[in-house]
Amino acid sequence: MTGTDTFEVIGGKKLNGKIEPQGAKNEALQILCAVILTAEPVTISNIPEIRDVMMLIELIKDMGVSVEKIADDSYRFCAKNINEAYLDSDDFKKKAASLRGSVMLIGPLLSRIGKAYLPKPGGDKIGRRRLDTHFIGLEKLGAAFRFDSKESAYHIHSDGLIGCYILMDEISVTGTANVLMAAVMAKGVTHIYNAACEPYIQQLSKMLNRMGAKINGIGSNLLIIEGVESLNGTEHRMLPDFIEVGSFIGLAAMTGSDITITNAGVKDLGITIPVFERLGIQMNIIGDDIHIPAQKHYEIQNFIDGSILTIYDAPWPGFCPDLMSIILVAAIQSKGSVLVHQKMFESRLFFVDKLIDMGAQIILCDPHRATVIGLDRRIPLKGIEMTSPDIRAGVALLIAALSANGKSTIRNIHQIDRGYQRIDTRLNALGAEIRRV
Repeated sequence: MTGTDTFEVIGGKKLNGKIEPQGAKNEALQILCAVILTAEPVTISNIPEIRDVMMLIELIKDMGVSVEKIADDSYRFCAKNINEAYLDSDDFKKKAASLRGSVMLIGPLLSRIGKAYLPKPGGDKIGRRRLDTHFIGLEKLGAAFRFDSKESAYHIHSDGLIGCYILMDEISVTGTANVLMAAVMAKGVTHIYNAACEPYIQQLSKMLNRMGAKINGIGSNLLIIEGVESLNGTEHRMLPDFIEVGSFIGLAAMTGSDITITNAGVKDLGITIPVFERLGIQMNIIGDDIHIPAQKHYEIQNFIDGSILTIYDAPWPGFCPDLMSIILVAAIQSKGSVLVHQKMFESRLFFVDKLIDMGAQIILCDPHRATVIGLDRRIPLKGIEMTSPDIRAGVALLIAALSANGKSTIRNIHQIDRGYQRIDTRLNALGAEIRRV
C-alpha cells in the first residue's frame, strides 16, 4: 500500500515471464469477517496485502480481535473479546463507512453478541448496490433493524436467531455470506434457497464446517444449515484471485506478450477461460499454470448462426461481472466485433470514454452495453491522461496504457491498490514500465 496516487506508464512494451495471482480479495473480505464467529484462534494464509483487506484487518483489530502476523501472507486472529463499546464510536463509524466489505460484519456480530451497527458502507461507484437482500434474510432469522437517516447508519439487534426457510430475492454473494454466517449458530435448521454459489461462498462454507458448523449443499444454490451452539478455531488458505487471473489474460492479449500465470487455481475458474477463448486468445493449461503465448492477431468468434458475439455477466457459474471491464479492453485490439453487456451494475462502462480518447473503436449504447470494434493491431492506442473510477476499470485502463504508444498518466490509483497487490512492481518484473509519481 502507498500514499502515491498516480501511475506514469510508458506503453508499447512486450512483457515476458511468470506471474502468480494474489489471494482472492472477495474471499478475504468474507473470511476475515468470519473470524468473529469464534472465541478460538483462526489462522488464515494467502491473504492479499491490498488496501481493502488491510483496512478490514485494522477494523476488526480495533473491535478487539487480536491480530498476529505470522508470515508475509498469513495471520492468526482471535476474537475472544469483542469491544462492544467500540462499535458505537466515531472511529468505527468512519472506518466501516469507507469499506464496502464491512457489511459482512453484521451476520457474525448478530451471532456472537446479538447486535450490530453499520454505517452505510462505501466502495466502488459502479451503480446501486442495495442491502435489502441482507436485511430481509436476517429479519427472517429473527433480527430487527432500523435505518437512521440522520446518521446514514443501520442498527440491528436480535434476542436470538432462529432457523427458517429463506428464499433470497437476488443472488447476492455478500448477502448469502452474511445470512450464512448468521445462520450457523441460529437455533434449528435454516434453508437458504437462491443462494450464491461462487467459489468464495464454497470456501467460506468449508471453513465454517471445519469450525464445527453443519452446512450441506455446498456448491449449489440451496444451502441447508443446522445450527450449532458454538464454533471452534481452524486454519484456512484462500484461493488464488480469479479476477487477477482474468486481468493477466487480458493484459497478455492486448500487449502481445508471452506470460505464464502460475498457481492459477484452474479448477475454480469456472467459464473464465472459455470466455476469453471466444475472443480468440490462445491459452495452454499446464497443470495449475496458464500459458498465454504472444499472438500477433486474435479473432473474436461469432455465434454458431453467424451473429455477433455477446458477452454478458451473470451470477456464478455465469461470467464474473468484475471481469467485464477486462473483456472490453482486451477486445480493443482483436479482429472482429463484440457486444459487451454489463447487466449487473449500471455505471461500470462509463470509463470507455477514456479508451475512445486513446483511439479505441467503441460505441457506448447505454449504461449497460458497449460494442467494441476490434482494431486488429492496425492502429495502436495512444497514451493520454486519465483517472481510475473504480478497481476493475482502473486495471482495464492500466492494460490499455501498457499497450499504447507513448506515456499515459493514470490518477486515483488508490482504487487499483484496493484490489491489486503491488501491481506496478509485479508487472515491472515482466518488463513493463510503470512508475508511481
